[in-house]
Amino acid sequence: MIQAPDDTAEALARLRLCRSDGIGPRAFGRLLFRLDSARNVLERWHELPREATAAVRLADPAAVEREWAVTERHGARLLFLGEPTYPAALATIHDPPPVLTVLGDTGLLDMPAVAIVGSRHASGNGRTLTRTIAHELAAADYTVVSGLARGIDTAAHEGAVTAPGRTIAVIATGIDQVYPEQNAELAARIAADGLLVTERPFGAEPRAAAFPARNRIIAGLSLGVLVVEAAIRSGSLVTARLALEQGREVMAVPGSPLDERHRGTNQLIKDGAVLIEDAADVRAVIDPLAMRRERIASPPPRRTERAQLPLPAQPSYLPASGSPAPGGLVAQVLACLGAEPLAVDDLVRQCQATTAQIHETLLELELEGRLERHGGNRVSLLFA
Repeated sequence: MIQAPDDTAEALARLRLCRSDGIGPRAFGRLLFRLDSARNVLERWHELPREATAAVRLADPAAVEREWAVTERHGARLLFLGEPTYPAALATIHDPPPVLTVLGDTGLLDMPAVAIVGSRHASGNGRTLTRTIAHELAAADYTVVSGLARGIDTAAHEGAVTAPGRTIAVIATGIDQVYPEQNAELAARIAADGLLVTERPFGAEPRAAAFPARNRIIAGLSLGVLVVEAAIRSGSLVTARLALEQGREVMAVPGSPLDERHRGTNQLIKDGAVLIEDAADVRAVIDPLAMRRERIASPPPRRTERAQLPLPAQPSYLPASGSPAPGGLVAQVLACLGAEPLAVDDLVRQCQATTAQIHETLLELELEGRLERHGGNRVSLLFA
């Protein structure tokens, strides 16, 4: 078992190993187990077997010290595996991050959490249901964990921050970066009222390999993972698989087999995932787990001092007028709609458009034979 670093020199040595090319979480753990401390590893580096060091490029000590300093200036902090503040649930997985960078309320790491993930190209109904479930879970003292991606992740954070603030965004970039850029305002709100978490160094930009690694942290922080809309091959199903490997509960919202966004979730249910329709269903699964860990009855921890990220004047994905770009509204409407009916009022709100613009677009789609209308002023896509 890895112990907390006993001083700043050991913490810097651990950070240097973590930032070295060729040393991942498992190799880090083996090195510390063999030589007891990161300082010993670095001091005896040239004594180690050649096969253990040949593919490694040790990080520049000066760069590591700069990262330490700039992280503190940004208002963030580093959490090392073995420290009391390191999330206990995450420490139990087989490859926990040796160090996390966090910005916001670290007290949320001690609270029972539920992960909500799903399609980046989510339907309007999927986003509405996700916001509702996330809000109700957060209001019931659960922390909602997600990955700040477009679609379902965004909806999960949006629902939770209104409860207020009980959400953790696990990001695949440095703590100072926001991806996608359109979530800059949401990320700032989470940093102020929730928590941003990453294992990547300060300044790191998004890269494909970082997202699966990010997903194991999302699952690891949580008692269970809820999947809302996921194609057969998607990162959300990777998160579900990782959750199973970590002994977490897996839950899924069913949907129409005519919509590709539901094929993955429907398959999860066939494979044994718990079918979820609302927050009450989630709590039926999670409440017993939270009680066994004796967390749900604990008083909320004292909220820590938080730094504010600069807020943009408005989300970057909207033009200055606040209305959708003329050529983009059809695409926005199509992205929101699926085989299941969606209220037109919800469509107006989610597309950030006027009622007249939405009705004009719906009429265009109806004339093209791509839209079906339903009672209660609801519409859906018409599938051949």
